[in-house]
Amino acid sequence: MSQTNPQPPVDYELQGDQMPDLHDESRRLMTICNACRYCEGFCGVFPAMMRQKTFTDQDLDYLANLCHGCNGCYYACQYAPPHEFAVNTPQTFARLRADTYRRYTWPSCLSGLFQKNGTLVSVLLALGIGLLLVLVNLFNPPEVVHGEHAGNFYAVIPHNVMAWSFGGVFMYAVGVLLFGFWRFRRDTAPGKPETPLSVAGATHDAMVMKYMGGGGVGGKMDGCNYPDESFSQIRRVFHQLTFWGFLLCFAATSVATIYHYVFGWEAPYDYNSLPVLLGTVGGIGLLIGPVGLIYLKHVADPNTQVGAQRGMDTGFLALLFLVSLTGLALLAWRETGYMGTLLAIHLGTVLALFLTLPYGKFVHAIYRYAALLRNRREQKS
Repeated sequence: MSQTNPQPPVDYELQGDQMPDLHDESRRLMTICNACRYCEGFCGVFPAMMRQKTFTDQDLDYLANLCHGCNGCYYACQYAPPHEFAVNTPQTFARLRADTYRRYTWPSCLSGLFQKNGTLVSVLLALGIGLLLVLVNLFNPPEVVHGEHAGNFYAVIPHNVMAWSFGGVFMYAVGVLLFGFWRFRRDTAPGKPETPLSVAGATHDAMVMKYMGGGGVGGKMDGCNYPDESFSQIRRVFHQLTFWGFLLCFAATSVATIYHYVFGWEAPYDYNSLPVLLGTVGGIGLLIGPVGLIYLKHVADPNTQVGAQRGMDTGFLALLFLVSLTGLALLAWRETGYMGTLLAIHLGTVLALFLTLPYGKFVHAIYRYAALLRNRREQKS
């Protein structure tokens, strides 16, 4: 390390045109880390770093998105602040990740939404709920809105209206996400096709959240140093509850779609049916997971966090919680006169979620999976 001549550390209090280049700062940190290599077995980032002969901007985008923010390297680093080298890889990579979200979104004119995501979520949530409440009451007489329909949602909002409107918004969100994934994958791993082994390995790593376990490369799985310096698996647990809760709710919707269009079985479905069971279990996960993650972010060490991104993170988690809460409430009171109003509120939260998917925290899953794909492919090469 005595031969390393690092650049001065970044002053993140600078704003606007004075903000130093995130790639230059990340390159400075990786140069120091590559000379030291003390954190070699901490996670997937440092073995991936050691495989690079140079650090292009695209390599740094890849490494930043491979980072899971476990913070182990920060607490173990002898060059972390207040050392003059000021090595703070978790915080710097968090900023660079957010920068990749903005650069790879479409259309580019909406990239600023990432910086104001908390406000965006609040506004769209209010507008979504308000719009659905107005439409439901505008096109239905009071006896329909406040009547009892034995859980039949389509008595209030016709199936085709619900399917085409929300399906269209969802497909737009998916299209934007896939376009961003393709561009990120093209730039960070050009001309390198995936293999069945790399896809299977990356999918496994994503499903089990391997690098939130601590020592993900042959080390002890003691967990992240999160929310403080002590080792804990709690962040991984709350992430799993959120992740699998979301997937189970998506599976519930998918099964219900198959029931309707393939078998001709229309909603409402019994409480012991597969769509309801999947949605209930997933909904419970989406109640516990997001609340836990919001709490951890609130008490986490501010030295490793980026305060400006808290609105984006919290807004997305709060929206997931509200979608689940209103969905479970709708299920519980679907056979009462409250169903029409609860349906409008729930669909309003779903509409806000779909609209913000490509412009909020959800995108981290897309780019992290792309990084995991390259990581697995390089491990096998």
